[in-house]
Amino acid sequence: MASNVSELTTYKAYLQGEWKKSSSDETIAIQSPYLRKAIGYVQAVTQDEVDEAIKAAHKAQKSWAELSLSERGAYLDKWADELVNNSEDIATAIMQEVGKGFKDAKKEVVRTADLIRYTVQEALHMHGESLRGEGFPGGDQKKIGIVERAPLGVVLAISPFNYPVNLAASKVAPALMAGNGVIFKPATQGSISGIKMIQALDKTGLPKGVLSLTTGRGSVIGDYLVEHKGIDMISFTGGSGTGRHLSKQTAMIPLVLELGGKDPALVAEDADMDVAVKSIMNGAFSYSGQRCTAIKRVLVNEKVADELVDRLKSEIEKLTVGSPEEDSTIVPLIDDKSADFVQSLIDDALNKKATLVTGNKRQDNLIYPTLLDHVTEDMDVAWIEPFGPVLPIIRVKSDEEAIELANRSEFGLQASVFSQDIDRALDVARQVEAGTVQINGRTERGPDHFPFLGVKASGMGVQGIHHSILSMSRERVTVLNLK
Repeated sequence: MASNVSELTTYKAYLQGEWKKSSSDETIAIQSPYLRKAIGYVQAVTQDEVDEAIKAAHKAQKSWAELSLSERGAYLDKWADELVNNSEDIATAIMQEVGKGFKDAKKEVVRTADLIRYTVQEALHMHGESLRGEGFPGGDQKKIGIVERAPLGVVLAISPFNYPVNLAASKVAPALMAGNGVIFKPATQGSISGIKMIQALDKTGLPKGVLSLTTGRGSVIGDYLVEHKGIDMISFTGGSGTGRHLSKQTAMIPLVLELGGKDPALVAEDADMDVAVKSIMNGAFSYSGQRCTAIKRVLVNEKVADELVDRLKSEIEKLTVGSPEEDSTIVPLIDDKSADFVQSLIDDALNKKATLVTGNKRQDNLIYPTLLDHVTEDMDVAWIEPFGPVLPIIRVKSDEEAIELANRSEFGLQASVFSQDIDRALDVARQVEAGTVQINGRTERGPDHFPFLGVKASGMGVQGIHHSILSMSRERVTVLNLK
């Protein structure tokens, strides 16, 4: 785990099964959020190179789809092994590139290997079905329908910076197992981690052309990729604004969007306070809150609000703050712009008379964990996703008020409900508009085979290994007409 970046590497793009420099002769510097300097360069791929990659993917996909599931799975199992074998190197890249603590970065790589292996097994156990025509009133007993799953063609996988390996592989692995070709576009900040992930896949001998990795400027290849007629399906994880833009650009192809959230923790007066405090702390502040599933507001019954705030303050002030190389919980945000945005939300709340419990300290793009009490509906931090270590406390008088405030958000990714009365917790959970509601636990993605989805501005479509394979394939029906 070397921290000193001496000679900077210029990474090549993976185009048509070959590691190549772009014909643009341009590269993009990748800045480390905590080293605050460039740690490497990636290629600025051209539109012509995108065309060639998509054309090659279509050609290679046909023979790839003809392989058995076991044959395709053998490549992915080797990929998982290579990720584990190179986990230290890949974790170091994640740490330096996106500022995630080394231990968490390594866990991400190992979790990704597990996800890939499970994807193989899930695909092997997804069987088709046959239907007899006589099963329908007036149906024809001489007809038998054979229902199978067929690949869509070429899938565009667009991943975010915060989980540059896990959230990339969660798209690439199901796409490949479903028999598709893949064009992988990592977030620019996350490209080096994505490249190292694909280097591991390349070592398996994956047939050339099946997958290409394109790094480049969004202004040049971003819209060009998503509007390309050679793309048959898009899986995107990122901000809600980009997701809306994407959904307007694409037409008549399947689209799965995993977008932002403003995940609430609803704390009833009968909550187990030990469980609530621990879950909220982990949910709100791990990786400085740079998670779409982070707890981003607490709706707490006023009868226990003082106790909760006091206990959260005590725990927040114990959090480690600093470098990801020391596995600090609170690390510098991904860039200065993100830190400016989080600071603006804190400033707005304080200007509107929120109570600063602790925090509101800043060094460059490092924002210290901040707890705001008596947050009201007129404050931006009550509604806007910060993607940073700031937690607003909103006091409520009843479950009904908490549910109403939770549902008034444009987002609906996840929520947490804390109550020792399971019937009450289930009743609240059923009324909260979110893809997933956690009862007496923190908001989080996974386990990776669970369905993962958002409603409203938090997404479209369902992920999770089984559902991702479904979304990246289609049903094909063949009807046998018997004599």
